[in-house]
Amino acid sequence: MRLLYVVQRYGEEVAGGAELHCRQFATRMARRGHDVEVVTTRARSYVDWANEYPPGTVEIDGVHVHRLPTARPRHPARFGPLNDRVPWGPRPIARHLQLTWMREQGPYVPELVPWLAERAGNSAHDVVVFFTYLYWTTWAGLPATAGRVPTVLHPTAHDEPPLSLSLFDATFRLPDALAFSSQEERALVRRRFRIDPPSAVLGIGFDLDVAGDADAFRRTHAIGDAAYVVAVGRVDAAKGADELFDFFAAFKQRHPGPLKLVVVGEPVQTLPPHPDVIITGFVDEATKRGAVEGATVLVQPSYFESFSMVLAEGWVQRRPALVQGHCETLVGHARRSGGAIAYRGYAEFEAALELLTSDAGLARSLGESGRRYVSSHYTWDVVLGRYEELLGQITSRARRGAR
Repeated sequence: MRLLYVVQRYGEEVAGGAELHCRQFATRMARRGHDVEVVTTRARSYVDWANEYPPGTVEIDGVHVHRLPTARPRHPARFGPLNDRVPWGPRPIARHLQLTWMREQGPYVPELVPWLAERAGNSAHDVVVFFTYLYWTTWAGLPATAGRVPTVLHPTAHDEPPLSLSLFDATFRLPDALAFSSQEERALVRRRFRIDPPSAVLGIGFDLDVAGDADAFRRTHAIGDAAYVVAVGRVDAAKGADELFDFFAAFKQRHPGPLKLVVVGEPVQTLPPHPDVIITGFVDEATKRGAVEGATVLVQPSYFESFSMVLAEGWVQRRPALVQGHCETLVGHARRSGGAIAYRGYAEFEAALELLTSDAGLARSLGESGRRYVSSHYTWDVVLGRYEELLGQITSRARRGAR
């Protein structure tokens, strides 16, 4: 099958959830014998969309990646007030403001629409796959291809203010099928858009035979033998980073001791200094696995998740988890797996963290339950089998419709 993926950023240095999600699917499908291409931007950072990658086409792990330039970097002075007003402001929001917000959010890639239209007109691909509903590349790219070639959208949607914008009504109705990461994501999209299109809950695949070098991570960051809690992900208020910091600082005041918090991820905001908080910044996969392997507990504090790869990666390494109880997807994973405790507010966070750091047997039991959950539902063979079935269904429908 000839597959084209459309995503806002793509590369080994790009660690964003939806972008990594896309890269894993593209790479794995290429390994299974499919002809896979990606069209993306030259941007490495989603903060400003600056053109850092060289132009043209490169091959990454068997995937041909076409990079188009963004028209301009994101301008904080323009985008910041718009972002406060449009997705986060009172409703209704005028259509022209939504359109301005979309272009300023970016990444604005003027060459993308004609590039996609030409490919669709030439029947160069069996399916065009878009990753994440939120950005200009999907919002503008889907109308250029829908109806001309079978299309799939991986929305990676969660209950966040932008999802309520009327700007996205057509985005969710144009694709031939939707590929969801979780049951909660599918339920959310059905409620929000009042649609029930062809779809599948795929999840994300994981390898079970990965391991990390916990000792090396402890040496590198001078942790010694101290127990620590690890959070992996973008250091961003939207991901719950500041709330986690505040909760942990309060916990240490009430429970003095050697326990530390290790924060692993790309820094979007700066957290205050604290003697028991270690911030690593962006790290490679091996280092991330070492950080998770050595942790007593993994914390996922994000309010906005459509799946949470980090949570599943922690379960692969048998780490018990604390998860944000205000996120339906995380609560659903916790309930189905038996591998995590959900918390709402500081009191529940404190009680759960105290329990997991003092009861090794319980922590071990949750970690084992989490691994069994991933093993049963989210190995790559299982996920890609579901994926190929979905792609086969929409291409068969397209062939029948063309007769």
